[in-house]
Amino acid sequence: MKQFLLCPDVLDPQQLAQKLSSDRAGAFVSFEGRVRNRNNHRVVQRLEYQAYAALAEIEGARILMEASEKFAIEHACCAHRVGTLAIGDIAVWVGVSSAHRDAAFACCRYIIDEVKLRVPIWKNEHYADGESGWLHPDNTPVDPG
Repeated sequence: MKQFLLCPDVLDPQQLAQKLSSDRAGAFVSFEGRVRNRNNHRVVQRLEYQAYAALAEIEGARILMEASEKFAIEHACCAHRVGTLAIGDIAVWVGVSSAHRDAAFACCRYIIDEVKLRVPIWKNEHYADGESGWLHPDNTPVDPG
């Protein structure tokens, strides 16, 4: 199974991980990207993620297919939240099962890096001072000018 999901609701890592179970897999690796309370020396109160869903789902699925061709894995899943997220919420979850740990680690890293680079999902940080700002995938502010 290879699956990319856009999720408006809280992510449940245990439920997501169960989808990746396989008797042939000796390794399972997951990554959780969580909302933190500071970025670029500013206090963050919450995040808002927006996605161009139709394209995001196509590109996300393409990344997972590429990953399965590049690495010897059994299953892979990537779930990304959309909507408003609180501090501590899981914003993105990636899980990979494989016969061996090297492939699982490498594939998990590949998936998160490619998703951040290629999938049209935008992050708007809301700050304690009442301002907000859109960010590039590397968490630097977008210059509105």
